[in-house]
Formats: sequence, structure tokens, C-alpha cells
Amino acid sequence: MPVTPAHDFPSDLLAGQEELHQVRSVLLALLKRLPWSVEPLDGFSDTGGWRKVERPASPGWTPDEQAEVEKLRRREKELAVFVTCHGYWEQVSGPDAVTARARLKHVHETPESSLPASH
Repeated sequence: MPVTPAHDFPSDLLAGQEELHQVRSVLLALLKRLPWSVEPLDGFSDTGGWRKVERPASPGWTPDEQAEVEKLRRREKELAVFVTCHGYWEQVSGPDAVTARARLKHVHETPESSLPASH
């Protein structure tokens, strides 16, 4: 069975994938901004290993920051389950399913004509 073109994905599946990308982007930006440790910890320096590792003291995350990360992670999981378990995937199998999943992941950023063709 040939892969359904990207524009033929169900609208709820496209919306779920787009929201998943957005949630992951927001979560990644938040994690980059937060201190390296959730709990307050002293800084450290390890120069004896094969790679030098240094961390400044971490004040830890506030309860609001912890709640925001948890909320985003929970939503990310919900969306990942929604996208991967969507009924659409019953229509495709084998290599076509792999190609279709790749198309879905990138449909918001890459024109369909530049994606690999289905075999």
C-alpha cells in the first residue's frame, strides 16, 4: 500500500504532531534556562576523568518551575501516545509506515516534494 501524501494525514493527527513539536520546543528551552540540578547542590569540578566536568552551584528549581516541567512532560507524553497510537497508522505498514511517520514528523517544516519517495 503506498504511503498517503502528507496533506492526506488526518487533521487531528497533524495538529497533534504540531503541538508535540511545540511542547518539546518549549520544554527544551525551559530546561536550558533552568539550573542544572532540580535540588540545591554545591558546585563541583572533576578534572581527573577523560573529560573535564564543571558545574556551578545550583540553587535548584522553584516549586513553580518543577510544576511547569512536570506539566510539559505530561503533555508531551500524552501527545506522543496520541500520535503514535492514532488510528491512521492501521492504514500503513512496513516500510510505508516508516516513511509516513518520517513525513509526519517533518510535514510542518519541509515541503513534501523534498522528502524521500515511497517505494
